[in-house]
Amino acid sequence: MPDWNTRLEVLVDNKTVTPIDSFTPTFSTPHTVVHSIEADNVGYVRQPQTFTFTMTIKAVSPAVADLTEMALTAKEFALALAEKKGTDWSFKSIKLSRCRVTSASPSNVVIDGVPQASFNCMALQLNIEV
Repeated sequence: MPDWNTRLEVLVDNKTVTPIDSFTPTFSTPHTVVHSIEADNVGYVRQPQTFTFTMTIKAVSPAVADLTEMALTAKEFALALAEKKGTDWSFKSIKLSRCRVTSASPSNVVIDGVPQASFNCMALQLNIEV
């Protein structure tokens, strides 16, 4: 039974991103159903896969400056999610390669908290180690 005391580590170009508030990956493998005059649902056409993700990071991290620079220069980077501690996750690592920032949204500066920055990104390659 998992004890859920594990932690994931997020790496951008082999540098740990910390403190990270959230990481939301989205994998899409769309299919279009094919119909004919004679019958419905005779098959399907598989569309290209897409891999996108959003990261929300506290703006006190140097990773925010690095990701902002990557966004402005359209630089590709690699991102890895890996178990830093424990063995409760169903995978050992996910590596997203040929990533680019598609949009960045810094938050407002507030008096009683740390500003955050959200980065929406895409990846052209995906490798999963189970």
